[in-house]
Amino acid sequence: MPCPSSPSTTSLHKPWDHGKNELIIGSSIPLVSVKMELFSAFNLHLRRPFWLLISLVFLLLLLLNSRVVLSDPNYLIGLGSYDITGPAADVNMMGYANTDQIASGVHFRLRARAFIVAEPKGNRVVFVNLDACMASQLVTIKVIERLKARYGDLYTENNVAISGLHSHAGPGGYLQYVVYIVTSLGFVRQSFDALVDGIEKCIIQAHENLHPGSIFVNKGEILDAGANRSPSAYLNNPAEERSKYKYDVDTEMTLLKFVDTEWGPVGSFNWFATHGTSMSRTNSLISGDNKGAAARFMEDWFQQNGIANSYSDESVVDGIPRRISNIIPDLHENHHELLELAASFQSSSGQPATKILSIAKRVRSALRQADKPGFVSAFCQSNCGDVSPNVLGTFCIDTGLPCDFNHSTCGGKNELCYGRGPGYPDEFESTRIIGERQFRKAVDLFNTASEKLNGKIDHRHSFVDFSQLEVTLPKQGGGSDVVKTCPAAMGFAFAAGTTDGPGAFDFEQGDNEGNAFWRLVRNFLKTPGKEQVDCQHPKPILLDTGEMKKPYDWAPSILPIQILRIGQLVILSVPGEFTTMAGRRLRDAVKTVLMSSGNSEFNSNIHVVIAGLTNTYSQYVTTFEEYEVQRYEGASTLFGPHTLSAYIQEFKKLATALATGQSVEPGPQPPDLLDKQISLLTPVVMDATPPGVHFGDCSSDVPQNSTFKRADTVTVVFWSACPRNDLMTEGTFSLVEILQGKDSWFPAYDDDDFCLRFKWSRPSKLSTRSQATIEWRIPQSASPGVYRIRHFGAAKSFLGSISHFTGSSSAFVVT
Repeated sequence: MPCPSSPSTTSLHKPWDHGKNELIIGSSIPLVSVKMELFSAFNLHLRRPFWLLISLVFLLLLLLNSRVVLSDPNYLIGLGSYDITGPAADVNMMGYANTDQIASGVHFRLRARAFIVAEPKGNRVVFVNLDACMASQLVTIKVIERLKARYGDLYTENNVAISGLHSHAGPGGYLQYVVYIVTSLGFVRQSFDALVDGIEKCIIQAHENLHPGSIFVNKGEILDAGANRSPSAYLNNPAEERSKYKYDVDTEMTLLKFVDTEWGPVGSFNWFATHGTSMSRTNSLISGDNKGAAARFMEDWFQQNGIANSYSDESVVDGIPRRISNIIPDLHENHHELLELAASFQSSSGQPATKILSIAKRVRSALRQADKPGFVSAFCQSNCGDVSPNVLGTFCIDTGLPCDFNHSTCGGKNELCYGRGPGYPDEFESTRIIGERQFRKAVDLFNTASEKLNGKIDHRHSFVDFSQLEVTLPKQGGGSDVVKTCPAAMGFAFAAGTTDGPGAFDFEQGDNEGNAFWRLVRNFLKTPGKEQVDCQHPKPILLDTGEMKKPYDWAPSILPIQILRIGQLVILSVPGEFTTMAGRRLRDAVKTVLMSSGNSEFNSNIHVVIAGLTNTYSQYVTTFEEYEVQRYEGASTLFGPHTLSAYIQEFKKLATALATGQSVEPGPQPPDLLDKQISLLTPVVMDATPPGVHFGDCSSDVPQNSTFKRADTVTVVFWSACPRNDLMTEGTFSLVEILQGKDSWFPAYDDDDFCLRFKWSRPSKLSTRSQATIEWRIPQSASPGVYRIRHFGAAKSFLGSISHFTGSSSAFVVT
């Protein structure tokens, strides 16, 4: 849960109130109010027929002896969640393409979260949201293979969607095309396996949790979590089109609330467009960025308030849920007694440990959960292509002045222009704030959701070769033209980066020409032919990735497109980053097809959302007009100026098939390049400590008789080993424990908490010695008491064996 305090807002309401017309009764809800309502109804109906009184008595007995929902469940619903953090050391992070951004610790752990919705005797769909930069075609292929081996044809590429929330702070190396794994020194098996394993396990959980339930949908507006980072390109869209919209970004969040018949609310998924770039290109701690943070905030909020027998605003500190104060009932109030108690617990020498200990000690360990589904909340990505969470604007780091509007440069240099988040200059604070803004809106929508999804579960999926796709465009005045997409290529402005993460050298956004020097460099790799140059115009080609095949494909050409339907909700699974206006055009086109299909199930109440970065990744999709400007997003629109028109054409085919009950052609299969992958990342050879030192020993302990206050930072350094030896999946590298009674330590904060940071370092790349620095920023919600910090790790011997260890700091007092 978020540990720092935050500005106060309106109080958060009970998670089981989802509308005036629906009342969910679950194990966590007192039946007193329900009984009173029923007795009131009884009194009002004293003069009604006798059978009505009998019915009321029967209903009352049913409520008293079971958990029920006062609305007919129309679906089977199941949710699941699993750790996908991956290697927390040595691996290049995916997103910024910055070779210096190497993982060296954990801000908070990453998860895969899934929901399954099924008709009791019919279709079903699966949606998975990853705390990762994007989906990967290779990951999707291998997950589907595993699901088919386990479930047959129940889950296939047709009805499973795997989407990334676009954090730029997760381990890379899990995609199969060369251009996306160059900076990670090729393929990273640990990153890949962590994703495939975690996705499979979260889907298995969701499948095993399937139970009758209902889904509610709600929408709301967030005005302060995204800003357009390419406004000059957006302004190139027709003025008439722009006049339809109040803002140059999409401000709407669409949320689903899942309500289990037996357990009550069990989860929520929402879609909202803003980039996962609150954490900067220099950050080296694994993080789910603002959306991953929002998911953790909401899951902890519900865990705190949703399972209690009664609700109290005292369990929320400035809108942020607390856990510990309600768990530890008997705290010592005398400071002197606390110091004496803390002094009796000095730092322990590093000790051998079992692998399971790290999992068992987690605050949210499944080993300690009640026999009920855990609450799962996902904050999914949408058409975020030109939307930045750095909402304060773009400024030159040398002068502090605003950047050039058209090119995002400072004195002609793009590397000096950066966007500022709301917590500037603290990127962690910006991440928290943008995450919290999404979290608060999600809670509001969750608490007020009343529109119930009803209707069929359905899906359509097709693979499309976008490298030379014919696209029919209507002409003004009638008739049509046929144009074609192009093999993938990246423009010069791609190398300029964005204001979220600028590039280097002399590239700049808005470059329609390129320069002779970089053309010469390009030609060493591949010189694009005239047909390709003409097709991609006005993009000056920097990398002709679609025609580069050595040692294997540099870029995708065959892409999946998919529509999932749950009643009146339609999810468009797109394999890239659509800009704001591109996403609006796609949504409108699909909605128009559905509403004009003659199918009465699709009316004005239909909800169409875009799930970005889904099933595979193919960079950006801009409008034709934005492409002409050739800012970063246009230069990264791989298949030429008609890419968006191609998507709209193909999605309209899927929508027509969905509305009319027709099937679609599966299309050409994308390649499976796993056997061709090359990895240049060196393995861990061995770990060592100085003579007389054990793994887990404190290198720098807290001072004796230490007392800290809320908002202070406690820092402890341990002798450690490479985190790649054991990823601690579903476990933790760091732990804060609170003393209960005289000698019982209780887990309070771990790798999943925003306030606790695990930083790993070694003196040099070839050194066998390393240290783990654990920093705890004491949150305002922390309870007074005696605490200590623990570290878990695994060391590799010269012979290759892995041994787990743990160590703890001296105890200290928090007042």
